[in-house]
Amino acid sequence: MLTDPKLKSQVDQLWDMLWTGGLTNPLDAIEQFSYLLFLKRLDEAEERAERQANRRGKSYTPRIPEDMRWRTWTQYQAADALKHLKETVFPWFRGLGRSDSSFEKHMATAECKISRGSLLIAACKLIDQMKIAEQNQDIQGDLYEYLLSHLSTAGRNGQFRTPRHIIRMMVEMINPQPGERIGDLAAGTGGFLVNAYQHILRQHTTPDAQGRIEVLVGDQLRPDQREFLQSEAFRGYDNDSGMSILRIGAMNLILHGLRPPHFEYADTLNEEFTETAEYEVILMNPPFKGKVNQTEVSDSLPDNTTKSELLFVHLIVRALDNGGRCAVIVPDGVLFGSSRAHVELRKKLIEEHRLDGVVSMPGGVFKPYAGVSTAVLLFTKGDSTGRIWFYDMAHDGFSLDDKRQPTAENDIPDLLACWQNRRNPDFQAARQTRLAELAAQLTPLKADRLAHLAEINRLTFESAIAPESPPHPPQRGGSKKVLPPAGGVRGGRNLRHPSQTVY
Repeated sequence: MLTDPKLKSQVDQLWDMLWTGGLTNPLDAIEQFSYLLFLKRLDEAEERAERQANRRGKSYTPRIPEDMRWRTWTQYQAADALKHLKETVFPWFRGLGRSDSSFEKHMATAECKISRGSLLIAACKLIDQMKIAEQNQDIQGDLYEYLLSHLSTAGRNGQFRTPRHIIRMMVEMINPQPGERIGDLAAGTGGFLVNAYQHILRQHTTPDAQGRIEVLVGDQLRPDQREFLQSEAFRGYDNDSGMSILRIGAMNLILHGLRPPHFEYADTLNEEFTETAEYEVILMNPPFKGKVNQTEVSDSLPDNTTKSELLFVHLIVRALDNGGRCAVIVPDGVLFGSSRAHVELRKKLIEEHRLDGVVSMPGGVFKPYAGVSTAVLLFTKGDSTGRIWFYDMAHDGFSLDDKRQPTAENDIPDLLACWQNRRNPDFQAARQTRLAELAAQLTPLKADRLAHLAEINRLTFESAIAPESPPHPPQRGGSKKVLPPAGGVRGGRNLRHPSQTVY
């Protein structure tokens, strides 16, 4: 999530600028920002490639014509820049993908909806001020996420906004490898696919002399592995019929090095989607807390429920190849629901497949969009379940309110360490010893807390039964009877004993 206040202010300023410039549909504003950000980052990628060639003493052949580059056309006069963008840059931009690629199909109807040259130049200058190239990959992605938070449908489109640190956690737990087919059947803006790609590159990039990996080059990959990554490894689907999210997702994948992206329009629960045993890895946060039209659901999926969260888990099982692995976010109802459909799904996962782990996440993870409690299911198709690894995550590194500010409390590093060592008896023994030590340290603290609470309750009780002071001092030569508080204390029948205090 975007936490830099300066960047937030700049994005808000850009949003207001586009809104007052006539783009009153939130998706239109997000889409136009995405196009401009895409063109800006293309130019920056060209500059990086040129600098690398110069450092190596090699000649460089430009991949982008000079008049298509951001640094060129944004220097034109406002009216000329708008005309050039609409008539020259956009036609070139729409053809960036290979012929018949999903990118070309999604971009076929892409258009510049900015109507004033002055607005275009002002927006471009503001994007320049954001210094996108100096931000890390997470911040760049969070710009999209923050803009998407302005949607009036926030909360109903949770698949667009999986927190990036949760995506990384799930990718690390699944640990995708070169040669594996990786899919997301409700991909939104492609965050899972991008992070899976980066994970593979990171695992196969040689660190520098200081042991750091600053550029994900994947130099340890074989040529055939690199070709497979680009051409076959990643596939995503989304059912955004308006195409806006599909375009944003396709641009996101291209900007992260996946050319051309396999990112298609499809309602994957529909009978027209027939993929079976296609993937070694599936990573997803499917839409949930909604119902689908049963008449449109594929016959290969159960007919005893219309809950999307249950149907998507069945779909994942169908789409995984035998031995394939999955990490999927589901609402807690999947774990605890008592309907026949819920019980049958859990039975299927445990008896026919191997439910490897469950991560219970706190309810604030998806705020401010939704406060629903969720969990991550990790399972392998085939085999049967023995022991299920479980982790109760209490903190994810951010406050669990609507502001979601960074905090010191973060269970994710410990979670990943426990997951990676779940079959290591030495690690487990050391962890149990440490937990016992912490429990011993907490025991006197708990006793002290209870003693303080008892004293607070006693003082509260005495304060409640103490007579109120008279409103005025008694007049000279006379006396007034002080009445008990309203409600009375006759016989003490209306008072709660301190031992009955409810916490």
